[in-house]
Amino acid sequence: MKQLSGLDASFLYLETANQPMHISGLSIYTPETAPGGKVRFKQIIDNTAARIQKLPALTQRLAEVPFHLDHPYWVDDGTFDPEYHIRHLALPSPGDWRQLCILISRIHARPLDRARPLWEMTVIEGLDNVDGYPPGCFAVFTKMHHAAIDGASGVEIAAAIHDLEPDGEVLEALEPRPAEKPPGALSLLAKSQINTLKQPMRFLSVASNTIPGIAKAMMAIRRGDLKGVGKLPRTRFNRPVSPHRVFEAVRLPLQDIKAIKNALPGATVNDVALTIVGGALRRYLRHHGELPESSLVAMAPVNIRQGADAGSGGNVVAAMSVSIHTDVDDPMQRLRTVNDAAGNAKKRAAVIGAKSMTDYSQFIPSTLTAQAAKLVTRWGLVNQVNPIYNCVITNVPGPQVPLYNTGARMLSNFGTGPVVDGVGLFHVIGSYCGEFTISATCCREMMADPAFYKDCLLASYQELFDAALSAAETNTGTKTRTKAAAKKAPAKTKSKAAKKQVAKKKIAKKKVAKKKLAKKEVAKKTVTKQKKAPAQRSSSKKSVAAKKPAGGKPRAKASASTAAPKARKTRSKKAPAKRLTPPRQPKVRPKTSSGS
Repeated sequence: MKQLSGLDASFLYLETANQPMHISGLSIYTPETAPGGKVRFKQIIDNTAARIQKLPALTQRLAEVPFHLDHPYWVDDGTFDPEYHIRHLALPSPGDWRQLCILISRIHARPLDRARPLWEMTVIEGLDNVDGYPPGCFAVFTKMHHAAIDGASGVEIAAAIHDLEPDGEVLEALEPRPAEKPPGALSLLAKSQINTLKQPMRFLSVASNTIPGIAKAMMAIRRGDLKGVGKLPRTRFNRPVSPHRVFEAVRLPLQDIKAIKNALPGATVNDVALTIVGGALRRYLRHHGELPESSLVAMAPVNIRQGADAGSGGNVVAAMSVSIHTDVDDPMQRLRTVNDAAGNAKKRAAVIGAKSMTDYSQFIPSTLTAQAAKLVTRWGLVNQVNPIYNCVITNVPGPQVPLYNTGARMLSNFGTGPVVDGVGLFHVIGSYCGEFTISATCCREMMADPAFYKDCLLASYQELFDAALSAAETNTGTKTRTKAAAKKAPAKTKSKAAKKQVAKKKIAKKKVAKKKLAKKEVAKKTVTKQKKAPAQRSSSKKSVAAKKPAGGKPRAKASASTAAPKARKTRSKKAPAKRLTPPRQPKVRPKTSSGS
């Protein structure tokens, strides 16, 4: 027995007669790869029953707490009845795409039985006239409650049911096992009281982890580092929903989507999907004269599963608000603005902490939430408040390798989602084996012409692809011309930053050259001094030889270098002789006596 998380349980509380809260998948198969080229309904039942025995999300049912005082529990249903969960239908002739979409819309509008495991599977035969598929194909439409799985866990369940080869492993049905004994009312009430006592401490723990992030986000928005989505416009999709649904989908080449992505550096496949949906809604609302001046905002669920959450089932997601810029007409400009808006939304989620915010769902009051959802529907309170989102766009990437069910190869995979009061349009973006799909589920009263919306999606994709192709050709031509011009006149084509870089390199080279030249000069001076030292010694020897010439004959001419020392010696000898000359004595006149 395992208790539902607050987020999982919220999908049970929000469920009403007009808004069943399950998600679905539509897969189309060709029996050409199966043994004998045929697949029988009994084979599908046996194969599915043998494989889902190990999947808790498909073998457990709900155990409600009395008076809804706490979140419900999952209990093992034991050996369930596969023929109740797996149904069999067929399209009438001619078996085209429109008939298939109408049938899917009706099946998707029916709620699931809460007394049993919350899933159903419908095998649909007679797809003999569907464009893009060979005659004789069949479809499998699977519904699972959102309280049990999200998009990512749904992909994990689909992988467990399918094989990678046509002759996959044949599993035998497991032995019957008894159902888990449901807990008593007193036991559930006791557990709920214990959980109630623990709630204050849990709330303090979650608040301590999230309040700093919220404060940082508010400060960043005030500084202008982060931008909010602003006030949302009200459209036809933001009214109370009816119990009726419509379904439509388009198939596109995945390589074209990637080509569009590559036309804008930094863009992602998800940005391209948001841009296509934004362009389609712009066309659709403008056709009906309801296009608002400000942009529509989509809720984009984000998978925040970590390694420990893999295969756990349930919901491990966070929500982001992304502007899809229905107010921008140019497709490439819309892609740029959507890319910026998605980046800003990711920054907001990173600052606040996406997983931390989902922890607040643990404190959703079960009784009040269920009653509030019913009152909102009954009184139409959605029309009295500003919308939180205009639509939902979720991306659920699929495998890029072929999958097989009882030998039949899967050709395409689509998705549907729940529409609720105030958000009546749900998009599922998917990819499988080189194919990119956009599926739309809507309230029938909000979108009575789903085929026209399909045309809007295709037109939006085509204009974006043409614009991206033109931009890529322009960029290629610009690069070619730039390279050619750079070869002819590199100085003129260089940017300011490049010029500064080149100037810095030149200065550095000059400094290195000066250092090398200074080193060479020092080396030269050293060599010159070494050469002059022996030359001076030889010249002194020559001067001595000049004083004592060979044969005793003096040279007629003397060099200036030798004459100068002689003169100095002569003057030095005469000077002392003068100093030795006694000074003149003054003449002394004899004294005479006066009277003689």
